[in-house]
Amino acid sequence: MKIQSVSAYQIFDSRGNPTVEAEIHLDDGTSGRGLVPSGASTGQFEAHELRDGDRTRFREKSVFRAIRNVEEVLAPAIIGWDIEDQAGIDRRLIEFDGTPNKSRLGANAILSVSLAVANAAAAWRRVPLFRSLGEGTLLPLPEIQIFGGGAHANWRTDVQDYLVIATGAESYEETLEITYNIYKAAGDQMKDRGSDWGVADEGGYWPEFETNEEALEILVSAIEEAGYTPGHEAAISLDIASSDLYDPESGLYHFALDEEFFDSDDMIERMLEWCQRYPIVSLEDPLADTDQNGWRKLCAALGGRVQLIGDDLFTTHPGRIRAGIEKGLANAVLIKLNQIGTVTETLEAIRLTKEAGWNPVISARSGETEDAFISHLAVATDAGQLKVGSFSRSERMVKWNECLRIARHLGHTARFLGGKILPRP
Repeated sequence: MKIQSVSAYQIFDSRGNPTVEAEIHLDDGTSGRGLVPSGASTGQFEAHELRDGDRTRFREKSVFRAIRNVEEVLAPAIIGWDIEDQAGIDRRLIEFDGTPNKSRLGANAILSVSLAVANAAAAWRRVPLFRSLGEGTLLPLPEIQIFGGGAHANWRTDVQDYLVIATGAESYEETLEITYNIYKAAGDQMKDRGSDWGVADEGGYWPEFETNEEALEILVSAIEEAGYTPGHEAAISLDIASSDLYDPESGLYHFALDEEFFDSDDMIERMLEWCQRYPIVSLEDPLADTDQNGWRKLCAALGGRVQLIGDDLFTTHPGRIRAGIEKGLANAVLIKLNQIGTVTETLEAIRLTKEAGWNPVISARSGETEDAFISHLAVATDAGQLKVGSFSRSERMVKWNECLRIARHLGHTARFLGGKILPRP
């Protein structure tokens, strides 16, 4: 079935900022949409998000140039193309941009079309999106934010995300129940403390803490208050987002809340100390994206028992992932569609990660939409893990809820590995 038309328009993400949505119509009237998220803590190696920079329109954040690029450049390039040729269409989109980081047309323009193609193909095939994308049956283990910090919460803490993984859950449904109980217990603790708190970009609590470790202490307490044993039914995952804390000129990391500076070895020691003192099973970006020697050292010391996820380090780029595998920098990769810009490249990043025996962790962005594409992507590829933010706000809950729908569709063929997917000491 051929692509008949491609259009695009400006919509708004969960922060109220403009973003791009593309719509594709096929010859038989079938259609599909692609909604593009946006990050706040963005890595320097990510594909380029094109915004207008017009001070008179949406504080420079409008995306009308990206929309014109969809309609005037990309649409003519793929009209008449077979909707089932996702890889061929994505190659054509990349070729028409012609830059290494999609900066001419904008990764947001390109991704909107790539996503719309995938959704239109699923609609034409009359199958769920996850089945159109792959043959997977593995329901993901959620990584769910309880406290937000860093760039997502006006730097209330230096650590960007304090998350819970329901390592003891026997089913996907049970992960949500465990997390719900912990999330509500953490809210009760915020009320009992009487301190100021709100909700961060991704739906987690946005409290004031005296130190970064205080947040860890309270998270452990919330797990216990919810009736669970820390490290058994539920464990902790941290997104340090260390590139935001690193000064390349001095080579130092800065925890402003703790008034501490660390060189690379000191930062590694702090991570090791936290993993010894707290039930931490996963660390994301514990070191900066340019601190490769530090990554190697930390992986050698901790990689056998803790999941070490590269986000800014890899930015879902197959070339960077290959290099990281060769150098032994991590044991997991965060997967974000808009970091690379097409569905095909994202699928390649997941394939490379899995072939190396590493864990792909499918992830949302802090500026999200009501779309649940990544829920389908996680199941389609048997990725095994999904990180979309907290257990509140509809742009987050729609992803968790979609996994429930996928589970019902799969029925007895659905699989769930839970905490078994994580490294074991």
